[in-house]
Amino acid sequence: MNQAAMENEMDIDAPLSGPSSSRQPPAPSAVAAPVLASTGDNSSLPPHLFQSGTGRLTSFPARTGYVYDVQMMLHQHPTGHPEDPQRIIRIFEAIKLNGCIDKMKRLPIRRVRRDEAMLVHTEDHCNKVEAIQHMTAEDREKAEAYYEHLSLYVSPDTTTSAQLSCGGVIEAGLAVARGEVRNAFAIVRPPGHHAEPEEHMGFCFYNNVAVAVKVIQQETRIKRVLILDWDVHHGNGTQRAFYDDPSVLYISIHRYDGGEFYPCGPFGGLHACGEGPGLGTSVNVPWPEPGMNDADYLYAFIKIVLPIAYEFAPELVVICAGFDAADGDDLGECFVSPSGYAHMTHMLSALAGGKMLVALEGGYNLDSISSSALAVTRVLLGESPPELPPQEASEVATETVWQVAMVQSRYWKSISPKACEPQEEVAENIFTIPELLKAHRREYMYRTHNMFTIPFANEVLQQSFENQVICTQDVYTAKTMVLFLHDFGQLRIELQSALHCNVNLEHSYIVDASKSVIDWVRAEKFAIIDMNIFAKPLADRTDTAAKVKNWAKDAVVYVWDNYVDLSDAESVILISHGSGCQSLVDLIHARTSTVRKKVKAIIQVVGLGDVPMAAKRLDNDDANFNLPTWYHQHSLVILPSTHRIFLEARKLLKRHGNIQETAETRVTKILHQSMPDIKAFVQHQLDPTSKTTFAQLATSNGAASLTAT
Repeated sequence: MNQAAMENEMDIDAPLSGPSSSRQPPAPSAVAAPVLASTGDNSSLPPHLFQSGTGRLTSFPARTGYVYDVQMMLHQHPTGHPEDPQRIIRIFEAIKLNGCIDKMKRLPIRRVRRDEAMLVHTEDHCNKVEAIQHMTAEDREKAEAYYEHLSLYVSPDTTTSAQLSCGGVIEAGLAVARGEVRNAFAIVRPPGHHAEPEEHMGFCFYNNVAVAVKVIQQETRIKRVLILDWDVHHGNGTQRAFYDDPSVLYISIHRYDGGEFYPCGPFGGLHACGEGPGLGTSVNVPWPEPGMNDADYLYAFIKIVLPIAYEFAPELVVICAGFDAADGDDLGECFVSPSGYAHMTHMLSALAGGKMLVALEGGYNLDSISSSALAVTRVLLGESPPELPPQEASEVATETVWQVAMVQSRYWKSISPKACEPQEEVAENIFTIPELLKAHRREYMYRTHNMFTIPFANEVLQQSFENQVICTQDVYTAKTMVLFLHDFGQLRIELQSALHCNVNLEHSYIVDASKSVIDWVRAEKFAIIDMNIFAKPLADRTDTAAKVKNWAKDAVVYVWDNYVDLSDAESVILISHGSGCQSLVDLIHARTSTVRKKVKAIIQVVGLGDVPMAAKRLDNDDANFNLPTWYHQHSLVILPSTHRIFLEARKLLKRHGNIQETAETRVTKILHQSMPDIKAFVQHQLDPTSKTTFAQLATSNGAASLTAT
């Protein structure tokens, strides 16, 4: 079968690779039959054209690229093997069926060149891989024991598949490094992270990621690279390739089992930290047993991975994305969910300006790898990761992370063993970090601004929001009041703010942002009601997210009915931050008639979440009242330039509000940085007869951070 016929049968876009094999890849199983449809890729139109919400055509590259070629399926075991050709087609089909491929740019794929491979591998190693293609059936039979000893199998097209796999990762990495795409997913096989400079092993022939990083460093301006390897097996080959290289930080989270889990030996242990100038740039988080889950991995991220990564400050992030720690993989025997992988990707996306390469490594349960890869792809495309249920890291995980911190604190200032020390079992006296942060903020507000708490008559609301609503003493008498809704203390990792896994920085942000708002309010002699809608954790953990969301809405409406609406305030300013934005819109919908009379200005600092929209029409609306128009005229909605509403070029509606784009991409800094613009907007809204425009006021206040969209 010729190449064109083979691709027609597989029904994918024509691969952009070099010379092809004449062999046919294995047919997909009936369960995983490919969908007979075009990928819809428009990557032949450089650069892409997107229509902005204003109707203008805006030119910028596609956010996410991918590489994929069915020729890599030609490497196959005659009787079946965990490293199955179906792995890549199942992943490709999953992301295609869920509409992701249509949003991605297909990148060219080619064979790795020998000179590129030799940036990592020896000449003898390259000779061995290239010689496989010339082996006869008899040669392969005689060498079977040799390859089994190395945990390998070979076939007539192993060399072609391995060269395409490595070349595909190179091309994906170069596309990211050169700014052609913001991030990319290399859907490739065979994997690479076990291949050492002098030896192929562990299903791996070339070390795809190591070679790609070397090529990127050689051909682009990017020099400082973070490689995060979450494959359940230690990436011995990748760590070895950069063991003395200070320009590459290698972090691996893997099963170790005291050195008994593949690839075995002490190299995956705590103390393999690099050598020479690279000392400290190898970080192993070695799990001592199977059964590790989302909470364990995320705990390692928060305590070890992110602090070190931010201190290193990479220019590019590469994920060795093995999915064999996924729930359902019999080789890994761990329980990481697709949501867990999504959150890890989300956190890492905050580094290097979002420049990220994801390269497929292991993962041998076809259902697990396809669902996990889909979750990662969705995050690459700008979606928020799914909500995770309440969970705690295991004792094994906290102990392991503490041991890692003891070692790595010698090399990294951001790592404190004391901060990672496991807690004793005194559950009744434990306070969560968010609760401590909120308590500190409340104490700060009382001490600095003489603010007091507001109680709830409703028992459920009192349990959930006790001590989370504070106000100034003039709340009933001031002519202008600010209702400030926020979720400070919620340590949810935003795409551009994973830095706040550092509790000291989260504390600093809470105080800084609060100070900016409160100082301005008090200087203007406004009253303020400050409400944290991040509900306190209750003993009953069966409460759903929807129920908690309704509590937040009920609490905000309660405060409006019993304090704001009953006050003497003639002008009310609504300010919201984070998940408080949705609660603010819920309030507008619930109390439209009174809100429209009192509210003069609405400020939404959304972050990277969904932008809440005003309803088209409410059942109890005045026939002559248009809520979307009113909302647009009274609102200032501040979004970072990296928000997906811009990246996906969605049409902006009046229901979204008056959207302004800020160049500040760190979500947790946006409120503080945007205060001059917020002041100018409020000043303009409180004095509608003024001939001075909002833009003029913003400029006079020293604000130049927002751009109208």
